[in-house]
Amino acid sequence: MGKIKVIIIRTAGTNCDEETAYAFQLAGADAALVHINEVTRGERDLNGYHIMAIPGGFTYGDDIASGKILANEFKFELKHQMRKFVKDGRLIIGICNGFQVLVKSGFLPNLNGSFESIEATLTINDSAKFEDRWVYLKKGARGKGQGASKDRCVWTKGIGDIIYLPVAHGEGKFMPGNRDIMKRLKNEGMIALEYVDENGRKKGYPHNPNGSIDNIAGICDNTGRIFGLMPHPERHITCFQHPRWTRKNAKKEGDGLAIFRNGVAFAKKNL
Repeated sequence: MGKIKVIIIRTAGTNCDEETAYAFQLAGADAALVHINEVTRGERDLNGYHIMAIPGGFTYGDDIASGKILANEFKFELKHQMRKFVKDGRLIIGICNGFQVLVKSGFLPNLNGSFESIEATLTINDSAKFEDRWVYLKKGARGKGQGASKDRCVWTKGIGDIIYLPVAHGEGKFMPGNRDIMKRLKNEGMIALEYVDENGRKKGYPHNPNGSIDNIAGICDNTGRIFGLMPHPERHITCFQHPRWTRKNAKKEGDGLAIFRNGVAFAKKNL
């Protein structure tokens, strides 16, 4: 088949679209930067692409709440296209502001399968300030439910035991809607990434930069194809972006590139 096609949705306030496109290009895909108005006007069809990425930034100035206005555009104006996109087995990644959009539009975690319920949120950091730092991450624990797997999320398969990525957000505290939702996320292996210290242990601030419940840094839906995370994998795709690259043996690739490679490889195999 030809190259995997990625649509990177941008709008007023998006500021990580170019970096995200470059990461997908390094992973072997063709990436197109598309303003959401082109989609809502019918000039672009989401289903002409294998992967959708919603990158970081401050869409619409984070008015109302981070990602909320763009979330409503997906939830209401693009409802049918989005549902078809997911039903056809295509992939979605939301990074930082994009994660907020997916959660506030109901596409994550989507435990009831209707895309209607808002089952979680991302709210103001416990520190009450913008957190701009590097964090250690590891994959979430294996779920206990039927069919649960430590590698449910196709985007995080085979990544290192501990990876290092930057965060940059003011509203990144993940909060499930209730205890039952939290229990299902754990039991069904949908917690994709957790904040840890350099030894892989869950710790509080600053290792958990925002106070997320149970140190959750990223989740996926029950298919593993829709993935949202607060850290920025597109900001660590080469060794030269590591803050200590001159003081240690630098790897050829940054830790974030594996996430993009996984998405592209899955799409090549399955779409």
